[in-house]
Amino acid sequence: MKVNREITVDAPVERAFEVFAEHFDTWWPRSHKIGGADLREAVLERKTGGRWYELGVDGSECEWGEVLAYEPPNRLVLTWHIGPDWQYHADQASEIEVSFTPAGGRTHVTLEHRHLERHGEGAAQLRDVIATDDGGWEGLLRLYRGVLESSSSAAELMQ
Repeated sequence: MKVNREITVDAPVERAFEVFAEHFDTWWPRSHKIGGADLREAVLERKTGGRWYELGVDGSECEWGEVLAYEPPNRLVLTWHIGPDWQYHADQASEIEVSFTPAGGRTHVTLEHRHLERHGEGAAQLRDVIATDDGGWEGLLRLYRGVLESSSSAAELMQ
């Protein structure tokens, strides 16, 4: 059981990967969190074996998963330990693979969220939610593209 989404962005592959992975917090919505506190920062550690988590405004941390592959500028693979109840489950993990392919000065971004059946009962419901246009991967990729295409440099993202 999986969800696939694709977009083409107006940026070279290196820049597309950089904004997705290195500036993850600039496009991740504050509403997409699992902790009790408001989201201060969405963190994606830039290394294989790294963590993927949220920092709350109160200093709390909530794990989302791990970085299985960090291969700039072509590929990123993450585990997703968030179940249908929107809580962290150490024993349940689907995978998200994002690939970046050059497309004539632009970049084709493919996202596959796979192995959703590993989340057990409620996996179909989880798939339906993350497949939606608004709050799911389709909407998230539109937010990513908006930040990527409106920024002219990495320094601009950091301001």
